[in-house]
Amino acid sequence: MPFPAKDFVGLLQEAGFDFFTGVPDSTLAGVIAALIERRAYVPAVREDEAVGMAAGAYMGGRVPVVLMQNSGLGTSLNALISLNLIYLQPCLLLISWRGHDGKDAPEHLIMGQVLAQQLDLVRIPHRTLKAETVREDLGWAAQAFMARRIPVALLVTKGVLS
Repeated sequence: MPFPAKDFVGLLQEAGFDFFTGVPDSTLAGVIAALIERRAYVPAVREDEAVGMAAGAYMGGRVPVVLMQNSGLGTSLNALISLNLIYLQPCLLLISWRGHDGKDAPEHLIMGQVLAQQLDLVRIPHRTLKAETVREDLGWAAQAFMARRIPVALLVTKGVLS
């Protein structure tokens, strides 16, 4: 049973996250709709732009979340490595895992196969969000975010959030 997107957004805000940006995606549509309803979402044109906006928000005292599809991770890797990782600019990456388990449109399959390895390669800690462990997964993300001051990722598969 999916975890309600509105409740998930509430948990993010309770954990201290207060700046939300990203690029629309169908897997994260419920989360984005809940953020828009709360007037808490700043849309971006590209994922690397969202990463830059999140870094600026962090420097301004905010606690940022970047929402993207896993294909957008490829688009944003240079910004994540040359800005966030080098200069300790943390953000929570909420990444929809398109192509997970080889199920999706053909254009998502390769990125789906290599997502976890990509994150490992660039040393971004990650965890796959599960409906039954949402609070624990968010707790891990918030703790890792603050302790290491680098981007951390929660991977979201289809059907986990409503």
